[in-house]
Amino acid sequence: MRALVQRVSEAAVSVEGREVARIHAGMLVLLGVRRGDGPSEADRLATKLEKLRIFPDTDGVMNLSVREAQGEILVVSQFTLYGDARKGNRPSYVDAAPPDDAEPLYERVRRSLGAPGGVFGARMQVALVNDGPVTLLVEA
Repeated sequence: MRALVQRVSEAAVSVEGREVARIHAGMLVLLGVRRGDGPSEADRLATKLEKLRIFPDTDGVMNLSVREAQGEILVVSQFTLYGDARKGNRPSYVDAAPPDDAEPLYERVRRSLGAPGGVFGARMQVALVNDGPVTLLVEA
């Protein structure tokens, strides 16, 4: 599994012009599931995300987790994180898990984090204000 994590001051996701989730300060997690991933990878990634220290403490050092900073989490599925554009100009998505395998793992991570999310498989519009900016790629 792969997560692109952005520390945000706010983020929202909409489907067909209707907002389906919104958070204030916290983390936006764009989540990709790789072919062959299973529950153990989902659980490991959720734990890693919850403990990731990317929020400033009183000295301004990134030393706090999202929970310690009292932040929120928004999780959005994004199979394109497993796009491979090394050959040619059209990315290949052969490493991305099929939707029937990916959706339950995406939901497992989202529920484990107690986070709202986008609509799996839908065409979504994601709006965010990156804080920092802080953006990390996290893999499990």
